[in-house]
Amino acid sequence: MPFPLLKDPIFMSTPRPLFIASLLGPAIQAQGQPVSQLYEYSYQLYQEDSDRIEVESHYLRGKVDITDDTSVRFQWLHDAISGASPTGALPGSSQPFLAEVEDVRTGILGAISQQFGDHRVEFEISRSTEDDYDSRGYALSDSLELNQKNTTLSYGVNYLDDTVKVAGLGNHAKNGYDLFTGVSQILDKNTVISANLTLGFNEGYLNDPYKVVQRNEVVTIPDGTGGTIELPVVNIYRENRPDHRFRQVLQLEGTRYFEAANGALDVVLRISNDDYGIFSQTLQAEWRQAVGDHFQVVPFFRFYHQNAADFFVNTLNNVPIVTPYPDPDGKGPNYSADYRLSAFNAISGGLKLSYQINDSFEIAGAYERYVMAGSGGSSDTSPEQSYPSANIWTIGVSAQF
Repeated sequence: MPFPLLKDPIFMSTPRPLFIASLLGPAIQAQGQPVSQLYEYSYQLYQEDSDRIEVESHYLRGKVDITDDTSVRFQWLHDAISGASPTGALPGSSQPFLAEVEDVRTGILGAISQQFGDHRVEFEISRSTEDDYDSRGYALSDSLELNQKNTTLSYGVNYLDDTVKVAGLGNHAKNGYDLFTGVSQILDKNTVISANLTLGFNEGYLNDPYKVVQRNEVVTIPDGTGGTIELPVVNIYRENRPDHRFRQVLQLEGTRYFEAANGALDVVLRISNDDYGIFSQTLQAEWRQAVGDHFQVVPFFRFYHQNAADFFVNTLNNVPIVTPYPDPDGKGPNYSADYRLSAFNAISGGLKLSYQINDSFEIAGAYERYVMAGSGGSSDTSPEQSYPSANIWTIGVSAQF
C-alpha cells in the first residue's frame, strides 16, 4: 500500500505535483532487484509564478526487511510554505485578494507488514503537525496473491483523526474514513494492468479557515439632519462547506514494456465523483526509457479536469441568507469561493532523469511545469488571477543493501 498523503488545509491549497516524495522508488522496483534495506531522500521546490507561493519539502523514506516474512517502513517529511494565496475575495474590491501564508508541516509515518501464506498484512500509523492543524492516521491492509502470483487482490481501510485550529474560534474536529480494494493482473511477461476503487467519507469541520466569500452590502448612517445616508460596502465572511463528503475514486492503470525500445509505457486513468457535485477525470502517462545499463529518461504528462462544486460561488450576493454564520458548521445554505472547488483544467508535464551509480546507489532529478486555468462559464470559475502556474524541481538519492 502506498504512503498516504497527510491531510492539512494550507498545504492542500497548493496543487501537489506529479512526482512527490517517491522520486526514486518506481525506478528501483522496475529493475526487479531484491531489497533488504532501502533508503531514499528527496528535496523538492514548488514555486508559483510571480513569487506567489513557494513550498520547500524534504522527504526521507526507508524500508527494511527484518526477515523473509516481516518488513518495516517509515517516512519523515518536512514542508515549509510561504507566500500569498487567494482568499476568495474578488480582485479589485476593497477586500484583499491575496493573503500572506507561512507555516511548517512535520510528519512521520511507520508501518509493519507480515506475510501469512499468500496474504501480506500491513498496519501503519501516521502523525502530522502544523501551527493550525494536527492529523493522526491509521491504516490496515491486506494483499492476497493468486493464480501462481500472477493476480494480486488488495483491500483495506484508512482512518484519519484530524484537528483544525481556527484562529479566534478554537479547535474543530474532522474525521476521514476510506475503504479501498484493487486487483493487479500480469497478462504476460511485459504487461501488467490494475484497477482500484476507493470509497471515502469525511465528516466534521471541512471548511478551509483561510477562505472567505465577499458580499456587497449597504450600510445606513445618520446624515446629521434627521435623514440617513446609504453607503455601499464590501464585506467578507467565512466559507460554509457541508459537514460531510462522500467520494468514489476509480483508477485504471496499465504498464507495457517494449523490448525493441528497451522502454516501458505507463498510463493511468482516474475518475472521481463526490456529493459536492464535483466530477473529475485524470489522464496520466509516462515513458520510462533505459539508456545503456545505468541511465533512465522519463518524460511524463498529466491532464486533469473537474466541474464546479454545487455550492461554488464568487460572491454571496445571490445566496439567500440574511446574516452569514461567524463560525459556519456546515448547515445550509452552503457556499465557497475557493478556486479549487471551481471548474478548471490542470496540465502538467516534465522530465525525470535517474542514474544508477552501482548496485547500491542511485541519484535522480525531475522538472515539472504545472498550469491551471478555469474551464466553463463565469459562474463556475474563479477570476483568472486565482489559478496558479508553477515550476517544480525535485532531486533525490537512494541507497539499497
